[in-house]
Amino acid sequence: MCGRFFREAFNWEEYAASLGTHEIAGVEAPPGTYNAAPTQMQPVIRLTLDGRARELAPMQWGLIPSWWTKPLSEKKFTSFNAQAETVHEKPVFRGAFRHKRCLVPVSGYYEWSGYGKTKTPFAFRLRNRRLFCLAGLWDVAHIDGSEIQTFTILTTKPNDFTAGIHDRMPVILSQENYGWWLDPSKGDPAPLFEPFPNEDMMAWAIGNAVGSVRNNYPELLEEV
Repeated sequence: MCGRFFREAFNWEEYAASLGTHEIAGVEAPPGTYNAAPTQMQPVIRLTLDGRARELAPMQWGLIPSWWTKPLSEKKFTSFNAQAETVHEKPVFRGAFRHKRCLVPVSGYYEWSGYGKTKTPFAFRLRNRRLFCLAGLWDVAHIDGSEIQTFTILTTKPNDFTAGIHDRMPVILSQENYGWWLDPSKGDPAPLFEPFPNEDMMAWAIGNAVGSVRNNYPELLEEV
């Protein structure tokens, strides 16, 4: 699973250079976050309606499918992650998989190793990039007369580097594959679900303060 991530602060020029998005007039670039968690609003990148450009849009983490019309209090399923192996067939995700894919910009993510009260949190990031993207899906639901846009993050089997800490890892996309993932017309995306190369990742143990979503500051990343 991938239930927490962090994203440093970047300006619009950096987003454009790395992710191909355009500046939103009169709007500041998304602020950094060091403890993003499900149900929070976070920026994702999707194609515009005409499919010709990429746009950044704020969405709530935890996908609600378009066919869901009941009050959110009745939602009992967990949807902040979607398994890449079955995403094409699960009712909650299959519509978005066919038509509404997105990129989730991050600087890294967190996972916990161990059991019970002895779990140790670890931070993961790439060796050569401060900003990269996870594969995501988004959708729009209309509930009680309001529109809600939400997203989920895909997970896959771990690579050898992460397997000793957790049995899943997020689908990390190489920059050259962003367009492939965003555009369903480009063919079967299954090759993108392979675990990211071991040698391009790094990880270190951090303090337990990350366990509380109320804590959100750069010092969470300090190694212990």
